[in-house]
This record gives sequence, structure tokens and C-alpha cells, in this order.
Amino acid sequence: MREVAFIKQNKEKWLDFEQVIFGKSKKNPDEIASLYIHLINDLSYAQTYYPKSKTVVYLNYLASQIYQKIYKTKRVEKNRFLSFFSTEVPLLVYQYRRYLLYAFILFFCCVSIGVISAKYDSDFVRLILGDSYVNMTLDNIKEGNPVAVYKSGSNWGSFIGITLNNLYVGVCCYIYGVFLGIGTFLALFQNCVMLGSFQYFFYQQGVLWKSVRGIWIHGSMEIFGIVIESAAGFILGASILFPKTFSRLNSFKIGLKDSLKIFLSTIPFTIFAGFLEGFITRYSIDMPKWLSVLIIISTLSLISFYYLIYPYIINKKIKNHVSTI
Repeated sequence: MREVAFIKQNKEKWLDFEQVIFGKSKKNPDEIASLYIHLINDLSYAQTYYPKSKTVVYLNYLASQIYQKIYKTKRVEKNRFLSFFSTEVPLLVYQYRRYLLYAFILFFCCVSIGVISAKYDSDFVRLILGDSYVNMTLDNIKEGNPVAVYKSGSNWGSFIGITLNNLYVGVCCYIYGVFLGIGTFLALFQNCVMLGSFQYFFYQQGVLWKSVRGIWIHGSMEIFGIVIESAAGFILGASILFPKTFSRLNSFKIGLKDSLKIFLSTIPFTIFAGFLEGFITRYSIDMPKWLSVLIIISTLSLISFYYLIYPYIINKKIKNHVSTI
């Protein structure tokens, strides 16, 4: 069957799916599950005969949205908060995984720009961080503690202030995506160039390892979270730029809903990173090296597993479940 004929034959059915997605058509969970099975069959057919067609992209999107409807309407014994993090967010992360890839590629590229700029321009770090901060850091290095800045203030005061600031940065990285993703790119670029130049500055001073032991105790989750928040911002921007078969407004609504959920999932990690920075990082020079390394590896492994590995596990589990229906 030609693709045009396939589309014409199933067009009305797919439009019915869209009505369910946008809440314009009310159906019980069994009816939605039946629609989902039909849609999976259409998707399998399209993947076989029109693998590079936009029809496959469209049907794959409909299938993911219909599944979300099934998930929301079926009776569950799970706590809603738990199910949000254990199933709903991982499925969205898997669905939008290419945006995470884009965000990580940009992250490493922009950090590299910061490193190269600091290497070839001796004044670049002062331009980015300011003279007072650089001079203070140089004094701390002379005193043997390059990350002494984290000892300033009380534990609780630092924790609250740092967490609020990190949440603000995360919100900016996400919400600026409404400017077609350009705002998110600029926010990510600024933070990554600062990070790259800052770390190279410590390398120039011969205290890179001491700085890593301090900064990355909280930085593993904090920086990783910024990348995920930027990915959510790119999803938001893409929903405006690339509406696919939907109207631009409906595409934006879907993008806003999905990206907001991914953004909200980063908040616990951001808060925990603030806790580590306020209560643990200040003791990084005094604690055993193995302990600081263990904290860094543990925090990085936890957030990496949740966003990079767990979504694939959940998606595979759902596919196996569907295949048995």
C-alpha cells in the first residue's frame, strides 16, 4: 500500500486519537487502551514500509501521548508523587532523549570554549568572574585551601542562599526556551564558559585536584541538573519552531506540559546539591580523599542513572508489556 493511501485510510482514526490527547473526546480507560493497540499496529506497519517517513514520527508521538493517557486514567495503588518520578518522567526523558543529547553536546563544547579562552587569554578569567573573586581565590590558594569560599557563612544560610540561586539559574535555563530555544542556549553558554574557565584557572595555579575534590562534591548534581533543565528549555523552544502535524498553539501546549515535568524532576537534585554545598563541600580539604571521591562518584552515578539509563529500562518494560496484550 502506498503511503498516501495508508494515511487516507487511517486519517480519521488518528484524528480521533488527537481528540483524546487534547481532552476534546472523553473515553474510558478500556477504550483508550484499545485505541493504543490499534495505534501500535499502525506504527509497526509504518516503520516496516515507510521507515524514513514523517508518518512514523507522527505515529510514534501519538503512541507516547496515548500511553500517558492510559497511565493517568488507570487505577493505581502507587503514590502519585512516586509514580511521577518512577514512570512518568523517565518515559518523557526517553521520548525526548535527542534533546538531552543536544544539551550535553553543547555543554561539552561550551566548557571547551571556556578552557581554551582561559588558556590563551590571561585576562579572560577576570573578565568572566570579576577581579575581586579572582583575587580572593588567589589568596585562598596561597593559604592552602582553593575552595575556602565555600566556608563563608553558616551551614543553613549557605544552603538556603545557594539553593535559591541554583533554582533561579535552572528556571532561567528552562523558561528562556520560550524564545525559540535561543535564550536557553545563551544561559547554558554563559554557565559552561564560566565553568570551563574557572576549572582551567585552578589548573594554571596547580591546584586542580583540590578544586575538583571540593567543587564537584556538589557540582556533579548541580551541573548535570543545569544540562537537563537546558534540554527541557530546548524541548519548549522546539515545540514552537517545529509543530509537526499540530497547530503551533497545540504543539506549544504539549511541549510546555512535557518539558515542565522534566524540569520539575530536577528540583530534588538541585536541592540536594545545595545541601551538599552548604554542609559538606566546606570540609572537602579536611576530609579523606577517598571520601570526597566516593561522594562525587555516588552523586554523579545517581543522577546519570536516573536520566541516562533508567528511561531505557522503563521504556523496554512498557514495550514488553504492550507486546503481551
